[in-house]
Amino acid sequence: MRKHMTLGVVVASALLLAACGGDPEPAETAETSPGAAGDGAGTELVVWSDAERAEAIANAAEGFEADTGATVTVVQKNFEDLRADFLAQVPTGEGPDITVGAHDWLGEFVESGVVDTIDLADRAADFEQVTLDALTYEGQLYALPYAQEAVGLIQNVDLVGSEAPATWDELIEMATDAGFEDRPFVLYTNGAEGDMYTSYAFQTSFGAPVFVQDEAGSYTSEVGLGGEGGLAYAEWISENGREGTGYFTDTIDYDIGNELFATGETPFIVQGPWTIPTYQDAGVEVAVNPIPAAGGETAAPFVGVQGFYLSSQSSNALLANEFLANYLATDEAQQALYDADPRIPALTAVAESVADDPVIAGFLASAQNGVPMPNIPEMGAVWDFWNPAQIALINGEDPESVWTTMVENIESTIGG
Repeated sequence: MRKHMTLGVVVASALLLAACGGDPEPAETAETSPGAAGDGAGTELVVWSDAERAEAIANAAEGFEADTGATVTVVQKNFEDLRADFLAQVPTGEGPDITVGAHDWLGEFVESGVVDTIDLADRAADFEQVTLDALTYEGQLYALPYAQEAVGLIQNVDLVGSEAPATWDELIEMATDAGFEDRPFVLYTNGAEGDMYTSYAFQTSFGAPVFVQDEAGSYTSEVGLGGEGGLAYAEWISENGREGTGYFTDTIDYDIGNELFATGETPFIVQGPWTIPTYQDAGVEVAVNPIPAAGGETAAPFVGVQGFYLSSQSSNALLANEFLANYLATDEAQQALYDADPRIPALTAVAESVADDPVIAGFLASAQNGVPMPNIPEMGAVWDFWNPAQIALINGEDPESVWTTMVENIESTIGG
């Protein structure tokens, strides 16, 4: 059973707190009752969305409008514009009540004061934990998760079967046995730019997270790349680079990697669900599995999460929270959002339902091993040092020197 609180009770509680004097902490946003017809009469909620998801949001709003008397206006924008426009317009009072967006926007949103916390009450238990973690900042949930995605190990069934290798060594053995000694695996590096996002699962298997997480799962600003684990990962990259096995090169951009896999020149690649149509159109039967560990721990890829943020300047925060918690958080709404833009749903029941497709099931299994990409502002200081380090290691530079310098530069930038 869902727990509900009427608007009247919430408002009365807020007034009582105000009457007590002082400056109390803001009360938690509470769920409202979908049966409280008329509570929102004459009220308009504005939701920003890209075109792909607008219809599904509008459909979810129909029941909400009937139950509350409020209206929901969905404004379509280019996804690329949502983040900057939200940051610019919310402080002026011109922004929406709700916007859809990516979880790694959260740190900047919180630090800029443009988002408010939301309350899913007992509904939170129905979501994949990694999606809640992704949209949590300093212990507070700031958005309703609705979708998740992660890279996984994609393999050519005709070349190596569908059985998942548990370790990097097993992967190499499977590929070698199939006759791919020279190119058992393709590591996407965005060419000579570097791409640690795609290879992050291998790094975590050495126990070297980019940032340390606290007990609640929130990221701290403590860099986790250093120490023995980070150095072991750097040595692993080097051992498989130009001066070692030669498996890793700085020539694999998105198109080249996809072509090598689609034409059967390699049996394994780590990529995301967005590449599957390319492979299937080329006639490749694919299997998707969790990424194997190269080190001694579980390989945990980055998980990207999409969610709905509540504006801190919304004059209709209670109704907006009700719309999120009781209408967009339903199985039906999340299924509709999946149908409109097929990313793995955040609600566990819906995710398991669409995982009847073995390809989706493979990416879901990979995501369930994963961790959210850091949503803290400090993450912006990482990429400019981290990605080039990958290329330097592949090209034979000294692992200890490259990795130590990279960590020092990141820590100095964050601290400075």
